[in-house]
Amino acid sequence: MDADLEAVPIEADCYGRDLFDVVCRIIGMREVWYFGLQHVNKKGFPCWLQMDKKILNQDVVRQSDGSYFFLYLVKYYPEVIEDELVQDITRHLFFLQIKQSILSEELYCQPEAAVLLASYAVQAMHGDHAPDIELELDKLLPKTVIHQYDMTADMWKERIRSWWANNSGLSVEEAEMEYLRVAQDLSVYGYHYYPIFNQKDTDLLLGISAQGVGIYELMNRVSPRAFFPWSDIRNIQFNNKLFTIKVTDKSKIKFRSQEASVNHSILDLCIGTHNLYLRRRQTDSLEIQQMKIQAQEQREKRAREVAKHQKEREQRIRLEHERDRLKSDNEIINGKLSDLENAMRSTKEANRFYAEKARISETEALELSKRANQAEAEAQRSKMSQIEAEEMKITLERKLRDAHRIIQETGQSTPNLARSHHDLFAAPLWNYTSQSLHQQLMLNRRSDLNGGSPDAVLPLGEDAAEGEAPPVIPGNQLGSMFELYSDRLNPGMYSSQFFNVELNGLRDQMQKSSDEYRQRNLDFRTRLADFRREIEALKIEDRQTENDKAHESNLQNGLDRYASQRKSGSGSSRSRVRIFDAL
Repeated sequence: MDADLEAVPIEADCYGRDLFDVVCRIIGMREVWYFGLQHVNKKGFPCWLQMDKKILNQDVVRQSDGSYFFLYLVKYYPEVIEDELVQDITRHLFFLQIKQSILSEELYCQPEAAVLLASYAVQAMHGDHAPDIELELDKLLPKTVIHQYDMTADMWKERIRSWWANNSGLSVEEAEMEYLRVAQDLSVYGYHYYPIFNQKDTDLLLGISAQGVGIYELMNRVSPRAFFPWSDIRNIQFNNKLFTIKVTDKSKIKFRSQEASVNHSILDLCIGTHNLYLRRRQTDSLEIQQMKIQAQEQREKRAREVAKHQKEREQRIRLEHERDRLKSDNEIINGKLSDLENAMRSTKEANRFYAEKARISETEALELSKRANQAEAEAQRSKMSQIEAEEMKITLERKLRDAHRIIQETGQSTPNLARSHHDLFAAPLWNYTSQSLHQQLMLNRRSDLNGGSPDAVLPLGEDAAEGEAPPVIPGNQLGSMFELYSDRLNPGMYSSQFFNVELNGLRDQMQKSSDEYRQRNLDFRTRLADFRREIEALKIEDRQTENDKAHESNLQNGLDRYASQRKSGSGSSRSRVRIFDAL
Protein backbone atom coordinates (compact mmCIF):
# COMPACT_ATOMS: atom_id res chain seq x y z
CA MET A 1 0.00 0.00 0.00
CA ASP A 2 2.75 2.48 0.85
CA ALA A 3 5.70 0.37 -0.26
CA ASP A 4 6.61 -2.20 -2.87
CA LEU A 5 7.95 -5.59 -1.85
CA GLU A 6 10.72 -7.24 -3.75
CA ALA A 7 9.80 -10.05 -6.11
CA VAL A 8 8.84 -13.29 -4.35
CA PRO A 9 9.75 -16.43 -6.31
CA ILE A 10 7.00 -19.06 -6.50
CA GLU A 11 6.68 -22.50 -7.92
CA ALA A 12 4.31 -23.45 -10.70
CA ASP A 13 2.18 -25.46 -8.33
CA CYS A 14 2.22 -22.83 -5.58
CA TYR A 15 -1.08 -22.21 -3.82
CA GLY A 16 -2.48 -18.85 -2.86
CA ARG A 17 -1.93 -19.66 0.82
CA ASP A 18 1.78 -20.15 0.24
CA LEU A 19 2.25 -16.75 -1.36
CA PHE A 20 0.12 -15.05 1.28
CA ASP A 21 2.11 -16.58 4.15
CA VAL A 22 5.39 -15.50 2.58
CA VAL A 23 4.20 -11.92 2.26
CA CYS A 24 2.89 -11.86 5.85
CA ARG A 25 6.24 -13.14 7.13
CA ILE A 26 8.11 -10.50 5.14
CA ILE A 27 6.10 -7.59 6.51
CA GLY A 28 5.79 -9.13 10.00
CA MET A 29 2.02 -9.43 10.02
CA ARG A 30 0.39 -11.72 12.60
CA GLU A 31 -3.24 -10.59 12.31
CA VAL A 32 -3.41 -12.17 8.91
CA TRP A 33 -7.17 -12.88 9.01
CA TYR A 34 -7.98 -9.29 8.03
CA PHE A 35 -5.96 -9.21 4.81
CA GLY A 36 -5.84 -10.81 1.41
CA LEU A 37 -4.13 -10.58 -1.97
CA GLN A 38 -6.05 -8.87 -4.73
CA HIS A 39 -5.40 -9.00 -8.45
CA VAL A 40 -7.12 -7.92 -11.67
CA ASN A 41 -8.33 -10.82 -13.79
CA LYS A 42 -8.11 -11.03 -17.55
CA LYS A 43 -11.50 -9.33 -17.94
CA GLY A 44 -10.34 -6.34 -15.87
CA PHE A 45 -12.32 -7.05 -12.70
CA PRO A 46 -10.66 -7.05 -9.27
CA CYS A 47 -10.66 -10.47 -7.65
CA TRP A 48 -9.32 -11.96 -4.41
CA LEU A 49 -6.70 -14.67 -4.65
CA GLN A 50 -8.16 -17.97 -3.47
CA MET A 51 -6.07 -19.51 -0.71
CA ASP A 52 -6.95 -23.14 -1.39
CA LYS A 53 -6.26 -23.01 -5.13
CA LYS A 54 -3.15 -22.82 -7.18
CA ILE A 55 -2.16 -19.36 -8.32
CA LEU A 56 -1.74 -20.27 -11.97
CA ASN A 57 -5.28 -21.73 -12.01
CA GLN A 58 -7.03 -18.53 -10.91
CA ASP A 59 -7.08 -16.44 -14.07
CA VAL A 60 -4.18 -14.22 -12.88
CA VAL A 61 -2.79 -11.91 -15.54
CA ARG A 62 0.86 -12.47 -16.39
CA GLN A 63 2.92 -9.29 -16.76
CA SER A 64 5.24 -8.61 -19.69
CA ASP A 65 8.30 -9.52 -17.65
CA GLY A 66 6.74 -12.84 -16.62
CA SER A 67 5.73 -11.74 -13.11
CA TYR A 68 2.33 -11.53 -11.41
CA PHE A 69 1.13 -8.39 -9.65
CA PHE A 70 -0.86 -8.49 -6.39
CA LEU A 71 -2.07 -5.94 -3.83
CA TYR A 72 -1.92 -6.73 -0.13
CA LEU A 73 -5.21 -5.17 1.08
CA VAL A 74 -7.77 -5.35 3.88
CA LYS A 75 -10.23 -8.02 2.94
CA TYR A 76 -12.27 -8.31 6.12
CA TYR A 77 -13.13 -5.30 8.27
CA PRO A 78 -13.62 -5.45 12.04
CA GLU A 79 -16.77 -4.12 13.64
CA VAL A 80 -14.95 -1.89 16.16
CA ILE A 81 -11.42 -1.03 15.10
CA GLU A 82 -9.99 0.11 18.46
CA ASP A 83 -11.25 -3.06 20.22
CA GLU A 84 -10.17 -5.63 17.64
CA LEU A 85 -6.93 -4.44 16.10
CA VAL A 86 -3.99 -5.55 18.19
CA GLN A 87 -0.73 -4.85 16.38
CA ASP A 88 0.53 -1.41 15.40
CA ILE A 89 1.40 -2.54 11.91
CA THR A 90 -2.17 -3.77 11.44
CA ARG A 91 -3.54 -0.42 12.49
CA HIS A 92 -1.06 1.40 10.25
CA LEU A 93 -2.03 -0.64 7.17
CA PHE A 94 -5.70 -0.03 7.91
CA PHE A 95 -4.96 3.70 8.15
CA LEU A 96 -3.15 3.73 4.81
CA GLN A 97 -5.83 1.76 2.98
CA ILE A 98 -8.81 3.76 4.32
CA LYS A 99 -6.98 7.02 3.62
CA GLN A 100 -6.30 5.93 0.05
CA SER A 101 -9.91 4.77 -0.39
CA ILE A 102 -11.19 8.20 0.70
CA LEU A 103 -8.79 10.06 -1.63
CA SER A 104 -9.71 7.79 -4.58
CA GLU A 105 -13.40 8.35 -3.69
CA GLU A 106 -14.04 4.60 -3.36
CA LEU A 107 -15.13 5.45 0.19
CA TYR A 108 -17.56 8.34 0.35
CA CYS A 109 -16.69 10.97 2.94
CA GLN A 110 -18.55 14.17 3.83
CA PRO A 111 -16.59 17.41 3.30
CA GLU A 112 -16.52 18.32 6.97
CA ALA A 113 -15.36 14.83 7.92
CA ALA A 114 -12.79 14.95 5.13
CA VAL A 115 -11.21 18.10 6.61
CA LEU A 116 -11.15 16.53 10.08
CA LEU A 117 -9.60 13.34 8.74
CA ALA A 118 -7.05 15.40 6.82
CA SER A 119 -6.00 17.14 10.05
CA TYR A 120 -5.39 13.74 11.72
CA ALA A 121 -3.49 12.54 8.67
CA VAL A 122 -1.22 15.58 8.80
CA GLN A 123 -0.69 15.04 12.54
CA ALA A 124 0.28 11.41 11.87
CA MET A 125 2.65 12.37 9.05
CA HIS A 126 4.27 15.56 10.40
CA GLY A 127 3.57 15.69 14.13
CA ASP A 128 2.49 18.88 15.90
CA HIS A 129 1.45 21.94 13.98
CA ALA A 130 4.28 23.77 12.22
CA PRO A 131 3.57 26.76 9.96
CA ASP A 132 6.58 26.06 7.73
CA ILE A 133 5.25 22.69 6.49
CA GLU A 134 3.67 22.88 3.07
CA LEU A 135 0.41 20.93 2.74
CA GLU A 136 -0.46 18.95 -0.41
CA LEU A 137 -4.22 19.03 -0.88
CA ASP A 138 -4.32 16.16 -3.40
CA LYS A 139 -2.89 13.89 -0.67
CA LEU A 140 -5.32 15.11 2.00
CA LEU A 141 -8.73 15.82 0.43
CA PRO A 142 -10.78 14.13 -2.31
CA LYS A 143 -11.03 16.14 -5.49
CA THR A 144 -14.82 16.22 -5.36
CA VAL A 145 -14.67 17.87 -1.95
CA ILE A 146 -12.23 20.52 -3.21
CA HIS A 147 -14.24 21.27 -6.36
CA GLN A 148 -17.67 21.50 -4.79
CA TYR A 149 -16.81 24.61 -2.81
CA ASP A 150 -15.87 28.06 -4.02
CA MET A 151 -12.69 28.04 -1.99
CA THR A 152 -9.11 28.50 -3.02
CA ALA A 153 -6.34 26.10 -2.12
CA ASP A 154 -5.05 28.52 0.50
CA MET A 155 -8.47 28.66 2.12
CA TRP A 156 -8.62 24.88 2.33
CA LYS A 157 -5.11 24.74 3.77
CA GLU A 158 -6.05 27.35 6.34
CA ARG A 159 -9.04 25.25 7.45
CA ILE A 160 -6.89 22.11 7.73
CA ARG A 161 -4.22 24.01 9.68
CA SER A 162 -6.79 25.33 12.14
CA TRP A 163 -7.95 21.76 12.87
CA TRP A 164 -4.38 20.50 12.85
CA ALA A 165 -3.46 22.96 15.60
CA ASN A 166 -6.12 21.34 17.82
CA ASN A 167 -4.39 17.93 17.52
CA SER A 168 -1.21 19.11 19.20
CA GLY A 169 0.31 16.47 21.47
CA LEU A 170 -1.04 13.40 19.66
CA SER A 171 1.50 10.72 18.77
CA VAL A 172 1.56 8.95 15.42
CA GLU A 173 -0.31 5.93 16.83
CA GLU A 174 -2.93 8.10 18.51
CA ALA A 175 -3.44 10.25 15.40
CA GLU A 176 -3.92 7.13 13.21
CA MET A 177 -6.35 5.64 15.69
CA GLU A 178 -8.35 8.87 15.83
CA TYR A 179 -8.45 8.80 12.04
CA LEU A 180 -9.82 5.24 12.06
CA ARG A 181 -12.40 6.06 14.77
CA VAL A 182 -13.82 8.84 12.59
CA ALA A 183 -13.61 6.76 9.40
CA GLN A 184 -15.47 3.77 10.82
CA ASP A 185 -18.49 6.01 11.43
CA LEU A 186 -18.78 6.81 7.72
CA SER A 187 -21.89 5.35 6.12
CA VAL A 188 -20.05 3.22 3.53
CA TYR A 189 -17.07 2.20 5.66
CA GLY A 190 -16.05 -1.47 5.44
CA TYR A 191 -18.23 -2.36 2.44
CA HIS A 192 -17.27 -4.33 -0.67
CA TYR A 193 -19.66 -3.63 -3.54
CA TYR A 194 -20.36 -5.96 -6.49
CA PRO A 195 -22.86 -5.45 -9.34
CA ILE A 196 -25.66 -8.03 -9.35
CA PHE A 197 -29.06 -8.80 -10.89
CA ASN A 198 -32.12 -9.85 -8.97
CA GLN A 199 -34.68 -12.26 -10.26
CA LYS A 200 -36.30 -9.41 -12.22
CA ASP A 201 -32.94 -8.56 -13.84
CA THR A 202 -32.77 -5.23 -12.06
CA ASP A 203 -29.29 -3.67 -11.83
CA LEU A 204 -28.37 -3.61 -8.17
CA LEU A 205 -25.32 -3.61 -5.89
CA LEU A 206 -24.44 -6.21 -3.29
CA GLY A 207 -22.75 -4.72 -0.25
CA ILE A 208 -20.79 -7.01 2.07
CA SER A 209 -19.62 -5.70 5.46
CA ALA A 210 -18.78 -6.89 8.95
CA GLN A 211 -22.37 -6.20 10.05
CA GLY A 212 -24.16 -8.05 7.26
CA VAL A 213 -25.23 -8.01 3.62
CA GLY A 214 -27.20 -5.21 1.97
CA ILE A 215 -28.88 -4.63 -1.39
CA TYR A 216 -28.33 -1.12 -2.85
CA GLU A 217 -29.39 0.93 -5.80
CA LEU A 218 -26.68 1.61 -8.37
CA MET A 219 -26.62 5.33 -7.63
CA ASN A 220 -27.13 5.06 -3.89
CA ARG A 221 -24.56 3.26 -1.80
CA VAL A 222 -25.58 4.95 1.43
CA SER A 223 -29.09 3.71 2.06
CA PRO A 224 -29.72 0.01 1.29
CA ARG A 225 -33.04 -1.24 -0.10
CA ALA A 226 -32.72 -4.30 2.12
CA PHE A 227 -30.18 -5.24 4.76
CA PHE A 228 -29.62 -8.64 6.36
CA PRO A 229 -27.40 -8.79 9.46
CA TRP A 230 -25.25 -11.84 9.99
CA SER A 231 -27.34 -12.83 12.94
CA ASP A 232 -30.35 -13.26 10.64
CA ILE A 233 -28.51 -15.12 7.90
CA ARG A 234 -28.62 -18.88 8.19
CA ASN A 235 -26.77 -19.81 5.04
CA ILE A 236 -25.34 -18.49 1.75
CA GLN A 237 -25.25 -20.86 -1.21
CA PHE A 238 -23.77 -20.57 -4.67
CA ASN A 239 -25.03 -22.88 -7.43
CA ASN A 240 -24.87 -22.44 -11.17
CA LYS A 241 -24.01 -18.73 -10.99
CA LEU A 242 -26.91 -18.11 -8.62
CA PHE A 243 -26.48 -16.94 -5.03
CA THR A 244 -29.07 -17.78 -2.40
CA ILE A 245 -29.23 -16.18 1.04
CA LYS A 246 -31.36 -17.95 3.58
CA VAL A 247 -32.52 -15.92 6.56
CA THR A 248 -33.93 -17.03 9.89
CA ASP A 249 -37.55 -16.40 8.86
CA LYS A 250 -37.06 -19.04 6.15
CA SER A 251 -37.19 -16.47 3.39
CA LYS A 252 -34.69 -16.60 0.53
CA ILE A 253 -32.96 -13.87 -1.43
CA LYS A 254 -31.65 -14.95 -4.80
CA PHE A 255 -29.36 -12.93 -7.11
CA ARG A 256 -26.61 -13.52 -9.63
CA SER A 257 -23.44 -11.63 -10.33
CA GLN A 258 -23.19 -9.51 -13.45
CA GLU A 259 -19.69 -10.92 -13.98
CA ALA A 260 -19.25 -14.63 -13.48
CA SER A 261 -15.48 -14.31 -12.95
CA VAL A 262 -15.99 -12.69 -9.55
CA ASN A 263 -18.46 -15.23 -8.22
CA HIS A 264 -15.83 -17.09 -6.24
CA SER A 265 -14.56 -13.82 -4.76
CA ILE A 266 -18.07 -12.91 -3.62
CA LEU A 267 -18.63 -16.30 -2.04
CA ASP A 268 -15.21 -16.32 -0.39
CA LEU A 269 -15.76 -12.78 0.97
CA CYS A 270 -19.14 -13.69 2.42
CA ILE A 271 -17.84 -16.88 4.07
CA GLY A 272 -14.77 -15.22 5.56
CA THR A 273 -16.71 -12.22 6.86
CA HIS A 274 -19.32 -14.43 8.49
CA ASN A 275 -16.63 -16.60 10.12
CA LEU A 276 -15.02 -13.48 11.63
CA TYR A 277 -18.42 -12.39 12.87
CA LEU A 278 -18.78 -15.71 14.67
CA ARG A 279 -15.20 -15.65 15.99
CA ARG A 280 -15.74 -12.24 17.63
CA ARG A 281 -18.50 -13.74 19.71
CA GLN A 282 -16.32 -16.57 20.96
CA THR A 283 -13.45 -16.68 23.42
CA ASP A 284 -10.18 -15.47 21.99
CA SER A 285 -7.77 -18.13 20.95
CA LEU A 286 -4.46 -18.59 22.75
CA GLU A 287 -2.61 -16.87 19.90
CA ILE A 288 -4.86 -13.83 20.03
CA GLN A 289 -4.56 -13.67 23.83
CA GLN A 290 -0.77 -13.73 23.60
CA MET A 291 -0.88 -11.08 20.91
CA LYS A 292 -3.12 -8.88 23.05
CA ILE A 293 -0.86 -9.32 26.09
CA GLN A 294 2.19 -8.43 24.06
CA ALA A 295 0.36 -5.53 22.47
CA GLN A 296 -0.77 -4.32 25.90
CA GLU A 297 2.81 -4.54 27.21
CA GLN A 298 4.05 -2.66 24.17
CA ARG A 299 1.36 -0.02 24.65
CA GLU A 300 2.24 0.37 28.32
CA LYS A 301 5.91 0.58 27.47
CA ARG A 302 5.16 3.07 24.77
CA ALA A 303 2.92 4.98 27.16
CA ARG A 304 5.76 5.14 29.67
CA GLU A 305 8.11 6.31 26.97
CA VAL A 306 5.56 8.84 25.79
CA ALA A 307 5.06 10.03 29.36
CA LYS A 308 8.80 10.24 29.79
CA HIS A 309 9.18 12.07 26.51
CA GLN A 310 6.27 14.30 27.45
CA LYS A 311 7.89 15.04 30.79
CA GLU A 312 11.20 15.71 29.11
CA ARG A 313 9.42 17.83 26.55
CA GLU A 314 7.63 19.81 29.22
CA GLN A 315 10.89 20.18 31.10
CA ARG A 316 12.61 21.26 27.91
CA ILE A 317 9.81 23.71 27.17
CA ARG A 318 10.00 24.98 30.74
CA LEU A 319 13.75 25.33 30.48
CA GLU A 320 13.39 27.05 27.13
CA HIS A 321 10.87 29.42 28.64
CA GLU A 322 13.21 29.98 31.55
CA ARG A 323 16.04 30.53 29.12
CA ASP A 324 13.95 32.94 27.10
CA ARG A 325 12.90 34.70 30.29
CA LEU A 326 16.47 34.93 31.50
CA LYS A 327 17.52 36.06 28.06
CA SER A 328 14.79 38.68 28.08
CA ASP A 329 15.75 39.73 31.61
CA ASN A 330 19.36 39.84 30.53
CA GLU A 331 18.47 42.04 27.58
CA ILE A 332 16.43 44.27 29.87
CA ILE A 333 19.29 44.44 32.37
CA ASN A 334 21.75 45.14 29.57
CA GLY A 335 19.45 47.86 28.32
CA LYS A 336 19.21 49.31 31.82
CA LEU A 337 22.98 49.07 32.23
CA SER A 338 23.41 50.82 28.91
CA ASP A 339 20.96 53.49 30.00
CA LEU A 340 22.79 53.81 33.32
CA GLU A 341 26.11 54.08 31.54
CA ASN A 342 24.68 56.74 29.27
CA ALA A 343 23.18 58.45 32.30
CA MET A 344 26.53 58.22 34.10
CA ARG A 345 28.30 59.68 31.10
CA SER A 346 25.70 62.40 30.90
CA THR A 347 26.02 62.96 34.65
CA LYS A 348 29.78 63.16 34.42
CA GLU A 349 29.52 65.59 31.55
CA ALA A 350 26.91 67.55 33.48
CA ASN A 351 29.13 67.48 36.57
CA ARG A 352 32.07 68.71 34.56
CA PHE A 353 29.86 71.37 33.03
CA TYR A 354 28.46 72.43 36.39
CA ALA A 355 31.92 72.32 37.97
CA GLU A 356 33.22 74.53 35.19
CA LYS A 357 30.17 76.71 35.53
CA ALA A 358 30.63 76.81 39.31
CA ARG A 359 34.26 77.74 38.85
CA ILE A 360 33.31 80.45 36.40
CA SER A 361 30.47 81.53 38.69
CA GLU A 362 32.84 81.60 41.65
CA THR A 363 35.30 83.64 39.64
CA GLU A 364 32.52 85.93 38.52
CA ALA A 365 31.23 86.07 42.08
CA LEU A 366 34.68 87.04 43.32
CA GLU A 367 34.91 89.61 40.57
CA LEU A 368 31.44 90.89 41.33
CA SER A 369 32.25 90.92 45.04
CA LYS A 370 35.37 92.92 44.29
CA ARG A 371 33.36 95.26 42.12
CA ALA A 372 30.76 95.50 44.87
CA ASN A 373 33.44 96.37 47.40
CA GLN A 374 34.85 98.95 45.04
CA ALA A 375 31.37 100.29 44.44
CA GLU A 376 30.73 100.39 48.17
CA ALA A 377 34.02 102.21 48.72
CA GLU A 378 33.13 104.60 45.92
CA ALA A 379 29.75 105.12 47.55
CA GLN A 380 31.41 105.82 50.87
CA ARG A 381 33.77 108.28 49.24
CA SER A 382 30.85 109.93 47.46
CA LYS A 383 28.96 110.18 50.71
CA MET A 384 32.00 111.69 52.48
CA SER A 385 32.46 114.11 49.61
CA GLN A 386 28.81 115.00 49.87
CA ILE A 387 29.13 115.57 53.60
CA GLU A 388 32.25 117.70 53.12
CA ALA A 389 30.52 119.69 50.37
CA GLU A 390 27.55 120.27 52.64
CA GLU A 391 29.79 121.44 55.45
CA MET A 392 31.65 123.71 53.04
CA LYS A 393 28.33 125.06 51.80
CA ILE A 394 27.26 125.82 55.35
CA THR A 395 30.61 127.54 56.01
CA LEU A 396 30.34 129.57 52.83
CA GLU A 397 26.81 130.60 53.67
CA ARG A 398 27.96 131.72 57.10
CA LYS A 399 30.85 133.66 55.63
CA LEU A 400 28.53 135.15 53.03
CA ARG A 401 26.32 136.44 55.81
CA ASP A 402 29.36 137.84 57.57
CA ALA A 403 30.43 139.53 54.35
CA HIS A 404 27.01 141.16 54.00
CA ARG A 405 27.24 142.29 57.53
CA ILE A 406 30.72 143.70 57.02
CA ILE A 407 29.59 145.54 53.91
CA GLN A 408 26.77 147.10 55.84
CA GLU A 409 29.11 148.09 58.66
CA THR A 410 31.64 149.44 56.21
CA GLY A 411 29.40 152.23 55.14
CA GLN A 412 29.09 153.39 58.74
CA SER A 413 32.65 153.04 60.07
CA THR A 414 34.89 153.63 57.09
CA PRO A 415 37.28 156.16 58.71
CA ASN A 416 38.05 153.93 61.70
CA LEU A 417 38.65 150.85 59.59
CA ALA A 418 40.91 152.72 57.21
CA ARG A 419 43.16 153.84 59.98
CA SER A 420 43.29 150.49 61.74
CA HIS A 421 44.22 148.62 58.58
CA HIS A 422 46.35 151.14 56.80
CA ASP A 423 49.50 149.09 57.44
CA LEU A 424 47.93 145.96 55.93
CA PHE A 425 46.97 147.59 52.68
CA ALA A 426 49.85 150.07 52.40
CA ALA A 427 51.00 148.46 49.17
CA PRO A 428 48.67 147.85 46.27
CA LEU A 429 47.01 144.42 46.31
CA TRP A 430 48.10 143.52 42.84
CA ASN A 431 51.80 143.80 43.80
CA TYR A 432 51.50 140.39 45.46
CA THR A 433 51.04 136.92 44.10
CA SER A 434 48.31 134.69 45.35
CA GLN A 435 50.79 132.61 47.32
CA SER A 436 52.40 135.65 48.96
CA LEU A 437 49.02 137.13 49.76
CA HIS A 438 47.93 133.86 51.25
CA GLN A 439 51.08 133.58 53.31
CA GLN A 440 50.72 137.18 54.49
CA LEU A 441 47.12 136.59 55.45
CA MET A 442 47.97 133.40 57.32
CA LEU A 443 50.79 135.18 59.20
CA ASN A 444 48.52 138.08 60.05
CA ARG A 445 45.97 135.57 61.32
CA ARG A 446 48.59 133.94 63.48
CA SER A 447 49.64 137.40 64.75
CA ASP A 448 46.10 138.02 65.84
CA LEU A 449 46.02 134.69 67.59
CA ASN A 450 49.38 135.43 69.27
CA GLY A 451 48.23 138.67 70.70
CA GLY A 452 48.90 140.94 67.72
CA SER A 453 52.71 140.74 67.80
CA PRO A 454 54.02 142.87 64.91
CA ASP A 455 57.02 140.57 64.52
CA ALA A 456 54.86 137.83 63.09
CA VAL A 457 53.61 139.96 60.21
CA LEU A 458 55.57 139.70 56.97
CA PRO A 459 55.57 142.72 54.66
CA LEU A 460 53.30 142.15 51.68
CA GLY A 461 54.93 141.93 48.32
CA GLU A 462 58.25 140.35 49.30
CA ASP A 463 58.03 137.64 46.70
CA ALA A 464 56.51 139.86 44.02
CA ALA A 465 58.81 140.32 41.13
CA GLU A 466 59.49 143.72 39.69
CA GLY A 467 57.56 144.59 36.58
CA GLU A 468 55.29 141.53 37.12
CA ALA A 469 51.68 142.03 36.10
CA PRO A 470 49.13 142.26 38.81
CA PRO A 471 48.05 138.77 39.82
CA VAL A 472 44.60 137.43 39.21
CA ILE A 473 43.15 136.25 42.50
CA PRO A 474 40.44 133.59 42.26
CA GLY A 475 37.03 134.47 43.60
CA ASN A 476 37.02 131.78 46.28
CA GLN A 477 40.39 132.92 47.63
CA LEU A 478 39.22 136.48 47.56
CA GLY A 479 36.09 135.53 49.47
CA SER A 480 38.23 133.68 52.02
CA MET A 481 40.43 136.68 52.43
CA PHE A 482 37.43 138.88 53.11
CA GLU A 483 35.96 136.31 55.48
CA LEU A 484 39.18 135.88 57.49
CA TYR A 485 40.14 139.51 57.61
CA SER A 486 36.98 141.37 57.04
CA ASP A 487 37.74 143.68 59.96
CA ARG A 488 41.01 144.78 58.27
CA LEU A 489 39.70 145.48 54.78
CA ASN A 490 40.02 148.92 53.33
CA PRO A 491 36.49 149.80 52.37
CA GLY A 492 37.68 152.48 50.13
CA MET A 493 39.33 150.10 47.73
CA TYR A 494 36.28 147.83 47.16
CA SER A 495 32.84 148.89 46.36
CA SER A 496 29.50 147.27 47.04
CA GLN A 497 29.19 146.24 43.38
CA PHE A 498 32.38 144.20 43.63
CA PHE A 499 31.06 142.13 46.52
CA ASN A 500 27.74 141.51 44.78
CA VAL A 501 29.46 140.14 41.68
CA GLU A 502 31.67 137.90 43.76
CA LEU A 503 28.73 136.75 45.84
CA ASN A 504 26.69 135.79 42.75
CA GLY A 505 29.64 133.90 41.38
CA LEU A 506 29.97 131.98 44.62
CA ARG A 507 26.26 131.11 44.55
CA ASP A 508 26.43 129.85 40.95
CA GLN A 509 29.51 127.83 41.67
CA MET A 510 27.94 126.22 44.74
CA GLN A 511 24.68 125.47 42.87
CA LYS A 512 26.60 123.94 39.98
CA SER A 513 28.69 121.86 42.34
CA SER A 514 25.57 120.68 44.20
CA ASP A 515 23.79 119.72 40.95
CA GLU A 516 26.80 117.81 39.66
CA TYR A 517 27.07 115.98 42.94
CA ARG A 518 23.38 115.06 42.93
CA GLN A 519 23.59 113.77 39.36
CA ARG A 520 26.76 111.84 40.07
CA ASN A 521 25.24 110.29 43.18
CA LEU A 522 22.03 109.42 41.34
CA ASP A 523 24.02 107.73 38.54
CA PHE A 524 26.02 105.87 41.08
CA ARG A 525 22.95 104.61 42.96
CA THR A 526 21.32 103.53 39.68
CA ARG A 527 24.47 101.69 38.63
CA LEU A 528 24.70 100.11 42.06
CA ALA A 529 21.07 98.90 41.91
CA ASP A 530 21.66 97.39 38.43
CA PHE A 531 24.72 95.65 39.67
CA ARG A 532 22.82 94.25 42.66
CA ARG A 533 20.15 92.83 40.35
CA GLU A 534 22.85 91.38 38.12
CA ILE A 535 24.56 89.44 40.88
CA GLU A 536 21.26 88.42 42.50
CA ALA A 537 20.84 85.70 39.82
CA LEU A 538 24.23 84.27 40.65
CA LYS A 539 23.64 84.14 44.38
CA ILE A 540 24.30 80.79 46.09
CA GLU A 541 22.11 80.73 49.15
CA ASP A 542 24.04 78.12 51.11
CA ARG A 543 27.17 80.19 50.80
CA GLN A 544 25.70 83.40 52.29
CA THR A 545 27.26 84.55 55.58
CA GLU A 546 25.35 85.91 58.54
CA ASN A 547 26.43 89.43 57.57
CA ASP A 548 25.05 88.98 54.07
CA LYS A 549 21.76 87.80 55.51
CA ALA A 550 21.59 90.77 57.91
CA HIS A 551 22.32 93.20 55.08
CA GLU A 552 19.63 91.64 52.90
CA SER A 553 17.15 91.93 55.76
CA ASN A 554 17.97 95.63 56.23
CA LEU A 555 17.42 96.30 52.51
CA GLN A 556 14.06 94.57 52.61
CA ASN A 557 13.06 96.62 55.69
CA GLY A 558 14.29 99.95 54.22
CA LEU A 559 17.05 100.39 56.81
CA ASP A 560 20.49 101.87 56.19
CA ARG A 561 23.58 102.84 58.15
CA TYR A 562 22.10 106.24 59.10
CA ALA A 563 18.85 104.88 60.55
CA SER A 564 20.15 105.01 64.12
CA GLN A 565 21.40 108.59 63.62
CA ARG A 566 18.04 109.67 62.26
CA LYS A 567 16.36 108.23 65.31
CA SER A 568 18.84 109.80 67.79
CA GLY A 569 19.01 113.15 65.95
CA SER A 570 22.77 113.60 66.64
CA GLY A 571 24.23 116.93 65.52
CA SER A 572 26.79 116.45 62.81
CA SER A 573 24.88 113.67 61.09
CA ARG A 574 21.82 115.76 60.32
CA SER A 575 23.29 117.36 57.26
CA ARG A 576 24.53 113.98 56.00
CA VAL A 577 21.15 112.40 56.58
CA ARG A 578 19.41 115.26 54.82
CA ILE A 579 21.67 115.02 51.81
CA PHE A 580 21.34 111.18 51.77
CA ASP A 581 17.52 111.41 51.89
CA ALA A 582 17.52 114.02 49.13
CA LEU A 583 19.60 111.76 46.94
